[in-house]
Amino acid sequence: MILESTRHPILVVEDDHHIRRFIRINLERNGFQVKEASKGAEALLAFEQHSPEVIVLDVMLPDIDGFECCKQIREQDPNVIILFLTAKGQDLDKIRGLELGADDYIVKPFNPLELVARIKSVMRRTQVSQALITSETRHVITVGPLRLDIDANRLYKHGQAIELTPKEYQVIKVFMEHPDKALTRDELLNLAWGEDFVGDPKTIDVHVRKLREKIEDNSSKPVWIETVWGRGYRFRKDG
Repeated sequence: MILESTRHPILVVEDDHHIRRFIRINLERNGFQVKEASKGAEALLAFEQHSPEVIVLDVMLPDIDGFECCKQIREQDPNVIILFLTAKGQDLDKIRGLELGADDYIVKPFNPLELVARIKSVMRRTQVSQALITSETRHVITVGPLRLDIDANRLYKHGQAIELTPKEYQVIKVFMEHPDKALTRDELLNLAWGEDFVGDPKTIDVHVRKLREKIEDNSSKPVWIETVWGRGYRFRKDG
């Protein structure tokens, strides 16, 4: 699929007029249909009115910050693609954004070509994931009290559904499809995000921590997702 040939709706949320205009011009040149918002409240309203496929979301906004916007949007739509704009060196912003369900982030100042490339990369990964889910026959993986229903795109523990972000789901799916195998961060990124992912490998650490909080009885003493020192992580089928 050639992304440039279609008008993908995208919402750009940035309070700086010049940066917002700069982003809009470059996105429109690459075939996106752009809506703008300069404040968090405007972003939430625009999201409800226009149902964008992608949201480029600045962290620092004058009213409702980008983190709270992301949280509220994720509660309404777990599948919309969200990319955070973060200030250079603000690693905590990147981690918090990923924990709230952002798909990727880009650091200011940035090259517009990089922003477009990152957006297209996330869109390709999302399209592939959705195609795999819809094309598979009913498939359930059960490990101990955990049951992953791939057709329903849901994870259960002791029969109770566990709410996951799309990326958390992809990571636990990779783990459960490769039980007892030590996987490096790069291997997990390639399997869960796709080989064209250009973000920080530490993204995996964030999602593993969140998954442990959701599936482990005691996240500080994990029995299902264990750390393999010097390599990465392993999902134990006999946790």
